[in-house]
Amino acid sequence: MKDQFYKYIENLQEQITSKLEDVDGLATFEEDIWEREEGGGGRTRVIENGAIFEKGGVNISAVYGELPEVLRNQFKVKEGNFFACGLSLVLHPVNPFVPTVHANWRYFEMYDEAGNIVTQWFGGGQDLTPYYLFDEDATHFHAVCKMACDKHNSEFYLKFKKTCDEYFWNSHRNEARGIGGLFFDYQKETEAFSIEDRFNFVTEVGNSFLESYVPIVEKRKEIKFTKAHKDWQEVRRGRYVEFNLVHDRGTLFGLKTNGRIESILMSLPPIVQWKYNHRPEENSEEERLLYILMNPRDWV
Repeated sequence: MKDQFYKYIENLQEQITSKLEDVDGLATFEEDIWEREEGGGGRTRVIENGAIFEKGGVNISAVYGELPEVLRNQFKVKEGNFFACGLSLVLHPVNPFVPTVHANWRYFEMYDEAGNIVTQWFGGGQDLTPYYLFDEDATHFHAVCKMACDKHNSEFYLKFKKTCDEYFWNSHRNEARGIGGLFFDYQKETEAFSIEDRFNFVTEVGNSFLESYVPIVEKRKEIKFTKAHKDWQEVRRGRYVEFNLVHDRGTLFGLKTNGRIESILMSLPPIVQWKYNHRPEENSEEERLLYILMNPRDWV
């Protein structure tokens, strides 16, 4: 399964970066191959200063070896070995009317002393962070997520949408990071679902990513914007940074397990503002966005 999934994310990285370069039309992804001293490594691809994408990354990695202390404590074991691989992406567009997007699909195995698998699971999801909200874009993104889920189980979308809303919540601000999507973790083999079923579901979601996001980019990329629009985008990007550094489990896991810092912090936007006690104008589009972020809704 680990070989099967790693081959999948290698191919998916190729598909996504190729399509995004076509969409941008100016910048290309810079590739960085790296190795982890304790075992494994990855292939980081970063795009910067493009016509559409101010900064973005589409990274794959496969790491293995002895369980780090933070995982031993989490799983309540004294020792053990693990394997983990995944694809993680974040795209920060230039135009404030084009939303930021994040996605991640991953697989994990843990072994006993004899090398047998004692637990394995999939996780992942995709979520959208607009700065100016177009309801039809939110509906499109969620509709594609639902379509991917419904091919495998009619309960998945509502379940994983709810989990996404709960997870991407900036509790210190009492607001969502964005308008959600899907988030799922610890998708193990059960009586109802084999590990192959889980693989088929996660890859279905991964394959749906470009359809969920690219049409939104194409629709909004030519909208004219002002410095005021850009200022609002950069203030909201600050909230994105706050979530990643305060709450995001993947970021915190990477920092605590001697992860590759450049790949971990690839998700952070290049230019951000923190304005003291910033409040949007009354009855503005900025205020409307903030209201919806504090009151998540169903989009499909």
